Amino acid sequence: MRRLLATAAILAMTVASAPAMANHHGEMAMGGMHASHHALRAVLASDARGEDGARDAYRHPFETLDFFGVEPGMTVVDYMPAGGWYTRILVPYLGAEGRYIGLMPDPAAADASGFADYFGALPGRFAEAYPGWSLTGAPIEGYASQDVPEAMAGTVDRVLIFREMHNLLRSGTMYTELARIRSMLKDDGRLGIVQHRAKADAPAEYTLVTKGYLRQDDVIALVEAHGFELVGMSEINANPADPANWEDGVWMLPPGNRGDNAEAAAVGESDRMTLLFAKR
Repeated sequence: MRRLLATAAILAMTVASAPAMANHHGEMAMGGMHASHHALRAVLASDARGEDGARDAYRHPFETLDFFGVEPGMTVVDYMPAGGWYTRILVPYLGAEGRYIGLMPDPAAADASGFADYFGALPGRFAEAYPGWSLTGAPIEGYASQDVPEAMAGTVDRVLIFREMHNLLRSGTMYTELARIRSMLKDDGRLGIVQHRAKADAPAEYTLVTKGYLRQDDVIALVEAHGFELVGMSEINANPADPANWEDGVWMLPPGNRGDNAEAAAVGESDRMTLLFAKR
C-alpha cells in the first residue's frame, strides 16, 4: 500500500508541474476513453447477449474492463474462458482491429488428480462452442498454453483471469501458467484478475482451494512472486452480503446454485477481489 501511495503522489506532482500543452493530450486521451466507453456500453446493451445480461449486476463488466484498461483494437487473452460469458463481450468490443485469444492450461503441468484430463479437453470444447455464438468483431483464437506460437511473445496488451486462480493453485499449474502469461505480455501490458475472495482471517483449511475462495493478500503475494507487481485494486466486484464460509464452497452461490440453497441464492454471486498487475 505504501508503494501505491507513493506512486500516486509522484503522479500528482507530475501533473501539477506539467506544461499547459499537456492539457491537449489529456483532452485527446479523454476523448478516446469516451469513445471506448460508448463502444463497450453498446456491446453490453445489445440484444444479442440474450440471458448473459442477467449476470451484469454481479460481474460489473463495464466497470471491470474499464478498470483493467481494455480498449478496442487491443490483443487480449481471456484465460480459461469456460462458457464464454466474457468472450461474448470482448470479441465485439475489441473490434476487427483487435485480437481475442482464449488460453487454456497445459495439461502436462497439472499435478493434481483429474486436472490433466479436464485441461486437455478445454481447447476442443472452446473450438466447438464459439462458432455457435455468431460473434463479429475481433478474430478468435484458442490455444493450450504449451501450444502458443513463439511469435506471440511480447505482443499481448492484457491477460484477464476471471475466477480461475483457485484452479491454478489447486492443479499445481500456477508457476507454468503465470510464467507463460508473463512472456506473452508486452512490457507495458497488464494482468487483470477477478477472484472469489475469502475473509482476510479465513483459516488455511478453508482457503486451500477446494472451496473456491482465496485470501486477497495470498493472491497478491503469489502473483508478485511470479514476476508481477500490483498496480491497482478495486472493490468493483465486492459483495459484502457473501459470508464466504459456505460448507460446499462458492458453488453454492449463483450461478452454480449447488444444493438449491435459498439463503445462498439470496446473496447473489460471490464477494470478489479485482486486481491489476504489471510485469516487473
